[in-house]
Amino acid sequence: MEWGQNINMSNLIIAGKEFKSRLIVGTSRYPDPHTMMQSLEASGTDFVTVSIRRLNLSGVEGQESILNMIDRKKYSILPNTAGCFTAKEAVLTAQLAREALETNWVKLEVIGDDETLFPDVTELLKAAEQLLAEGFIVLPYCNDDPITCRKLADMGCAAVMPLGAPIGSGMGIRNPYNIQIIRDLVSIPVIVDAGVGTASDAALAMELGVDGILMNTAIAGAQHPVNMAKAMKLAIEAGRLAYESGRIPKRLYAKASSPVEGIINT
Repeated sequence: MEWGQNINMSNLIIAGKEFKSRLIVGTSRYPDPHTMMQSLEASGTDFVTVSIRRLNLSGVEGQESILNMIDRKKYSILPNTAGCFTAKEAVLTAQLAREALETNWVKLEVIGDDETLFPDVTELLKAAEQLLAEGFIVLPYCNDDPITCRKLADMGCAAVMPLGAPIGSGMGIRNPYNIQIIRDLVSIPVIVDAGVGTASDAALAMELGVDGILMNTAIAGAQHPVNMAKAMKLAIEAGRLAYESGRIPKRLYAKASSPVEGIINT
């Protein structure tokens, strides 16, 4: 590679659809809609997620205005089933999203309880099976459990989205070893969802070999959301490029960086 040559990382591909950015960004909890739009622009994303249960789909004033603000030619919309506690609720929400937004893509969330917001795996698997049978492109939010992820992949999900830490916790990647195992175990894209708090968390996740990251609170809840969005963009690009470049092996002992052959004796 010649000096000055452009260096590009590969693009994210899910279910045959190509995305220029490996960052998926949420649309809630921003101080105001203008900040949200600036943050989306700064992040470089072309894939945004919206909570269907928190949208007003009746045409009355409310958060529906967010959808009106988002340029559907610039951003792909990923409706999610946040706030659902049963497979039945999640399936109904996904069906409403398909009708309202004219998309069969869905980020599937089925939560076990209000306090931890951990997925209910039994209900998640049940919902995923039904939605796949109905022709949905399913991206399930799940625990960082390799076996659950393998089951979801074997069912036909388009990607798996294991948590890095509890939603909104900002604790970073709590179990990087499981994330690596998941990456090795499934052949579909792995998107870390939840737990990222700052740019170093995003870079670490990408260096583990995941295909992308979905985040909301880390950007929307920052003191300066637009700046944090830019930081996340750069961190994800750096982490992915480092992964694709192939890091040096870790060693317990030192290894001289300069060759010892030909050293002048003194």
